[in-house]
Amino acid sequence: MIFDYCVIGGGIVGLATAMRLLESRPGISLVLLEKENELAQHQTGHNSGVIHAGIYYPPGSLKAELCRKGAAATKAFCAENDIRFDVCGKLLVATSDSETARMEALYERSRQNGIEVVRLGAGELREQEPNISGLGALLVPSTGIVDYSEICRAMGRRIAMLGGEIQLSTRVSGIHERVDAVDIDADGKSWQAKKLIVCGGLQSDRLARLAGLSIDHRIVPFRGEYYRLPAEKSAIVRHLIYPIPDPALPFLGIHLTRMIDGGVTVGPNAVIGFAREGYPRLSVNLSDTADIVLFPGFWKTAFAHRKSAMKEFRNSFWKPGYLEECRKYCPSLALEDLLPCDAGIRAQAVRNDGTLIHDFLFAETDRMLHVCNAPSPAATSAIPIAEMIIAQMEGA
Repeated sequence: MIFDYCVIGGGIVGLATAMRLLESRPGISLVLLEKENELAQHQTGHNSGVIHAGIYYPPGSLKAELCRKGAAATKAFCAENDIRFDVCGKLLVATSDSETARMEALYERSRQNGIEVVRLGAGELREQEPNISGLGALLVPSTGIVDYSEICRAMGRRIAMLGGEIQLSTRVSGIHERVDAVDIDADGKSWQAKKLIVCGGLQSDRLARLAGLSIDHRIVPFRGEYYRLPAEKSAIVRHLIYPIPDPALPFLGIHLTRMIDGGVTVGPNAVIGFAREGYPRLSVNLSDTADIVLFPGFWKTAFAHRKSAMKEFRNSFWKPGYLEECRKYCPSLALEDLLPCDAGIRAQAVRNDGTLIHDFLFAETDRMLHVCNAPSPAATSAIPIAEMIIAQMEGA
């Protein structure tokens, strides 16, 4: 049997793409291949669970549009599938004069993006969040929280209901494009599809090279390490507490996040990971490590961001330094409040010249489309991203 479509990758982008293909093209045949024995086992299942509003992105940009549409689509999908979510709102807190100036610029940007934002002074911030300190804040009421793994399970059920097949525990080992189809090999089995879409996340560069594509980037894994607050501190914040982003830094920084299970996490930092899928501390995979150290782009970006990298590395191993970052906003936290929590790993695409890729990146042939980079917030934006992927493939 030759399938009309094959999708590789059981994270939220791959699942959303398969789901939208089946919804928009009734009667097609589709198979989704996932190497793990469950869906959403990597980036999707280890993220912060935030439904973002899109406040950070330049007005009129693709990211801003996708985030705005994605937030609405995610909430609608949850409502249709009885998935619990909470629109708790987010506070972006300024703790210095320079951050206050950036906060004002962010306020103007949010207005241009059509996002409801309320400017708060220090007193109003204390009224909203008695345990949070700052010179002022921006309140984004539409930000929410959810369990994206639960969303993925619901997408999987919908794919099956629409006639799609999901093959778990299926590690792809070969991709060969022919004139009329693509052959996909995995674990001694093979599939043929007229078109292939690869949403490989942390393995996207390897799958592109496996398919014979020439790419000028690699995936460099960055660990995002979190702590969880004790249950008695679950009411320490009412909103999500985020920093004012510093454009000079590659990542956002530590924040306090309410979780849909009722807990609160603090984090993440961002340190190099020596295993693309190794979540315990000090995980090392020799193949993944070799990919990093032999890739010139890694050393170039490490040198360019050496100051922030050293700070992040120090705080990874020195809990008082990590606590100091948390206490910028929440001074009542103590060392004993920082309890162990699962890490996340971000698939950061880096070009050979050391440039961090922060936008979408596709690699295409006549019958294949590889999603080489789907930038944050891909979970929030997954449904409109899927529509963009489908349009990109059909235009190829």
